[in-house]
Amino acid sequence: MTIENVVGTLLWTAAGAVLLFVLMGIDAYFTKYKDMAEMKKGNTAVTVRFVLKLVAQGYILSRSIVTSDDLGEALLVSFISFVILFVLEWIVEFAFRRIGDLRLDEGVRDGIVGHGLIAGSLHLVGAMIIGSCL
Repeated sequence: MTIENVVGTLLWTAAGAVLLFVLMGIDAYFTKYKDMAEMKKGNTAVTVRFVLKLVAQGYILSRSIVTSDDLGEALLVSFISFVILFVLEWIVEFAFRRIGDLRLDEGVRDGIVGHGLIAGSLHLVGAMIIGSCL
C-alpha cells in the first residue's frame, strides 16, 4: 500500500462520511419527529428505524464507491439514490396508510417497535434494490 492509497482512502472515507451525515440530516428534516430527541428519551422504535436507515444509506454509499473510479461521481450517485429511496419510502408509506390505515411515522414516534422495524426495513430493502442497479 502506497501513501497515495492511504491518502485516497482517507479522502474517500471522509467525503463519504460527510455525505452520509448530510443525507441523514436531510432525512431528519423531513421526519415528523426529532430523531435525536426521541432516541435520547429511549424511543426504541425511532432508534431501530434510525439504525436501519443508516445501514441502508451506508450500503448505497459503499456500492456507489465500489462501482466508481471518480469520487464526485460516487457522491452524486449516492445522493441521487438517496432521493430515489426517499420517494420510494413516501410511496410505500402512502400505500400502507391507504390500504391498511397503517401510519408508520406516527407509530414510530409513539414508540411502537414493530413500526420502526417496518419503516427501517423499507429503507434497507430499497437500498438493496437500488444498490443492485449501481
